[in-house]
Amino acid sequence: MALVTAVVMLALIEYFIFSLQVGTARGRFGVSAPATTGNAEFERYYRAAANTGEQLLMFIPGMYAFGYYVHPTGAAIAGLVFIAARALYFRTYVTDAEKRGPGMMGSVLANAVLVLGGLGGALMAAF
Repeated sequence: MALVTAVVMLALIEYFIFSLQVGTARGRFGVSAPATTGNAEFERYYRAAANTGEQLLMFIPGMYAFGYYVHPTGAAIAGLVFIAARALYFRTYVTDAEKRGPGMMGSVLANAVLVLGGLGGALMAAF
């Protein structure tokens, strides 16, 4: 499970970096706190980071459930796919939001594997 925890920490570091980029974009595009609208370029940074936070709500428990009930190395691999997909999603969203699909689909599919696999593993262990 140490590998699972390491991948989760990498995902949190990635999210932290995205958050720093939002702060930098806030200054670059002149969007003073607490505003989250007013500049389309800033809004793309903000939404890409916010969506990543939303995805992490499924990712973290999914990682631990899959790692515990199914296979820790499999969870780590799916987690690395999630991290790579989120990086692609963030980069494409801030440059051209219409091209964010592959990054979004990669992270959604990784989350689906983790959550559904974790659920299946937990149910099999329970019965």
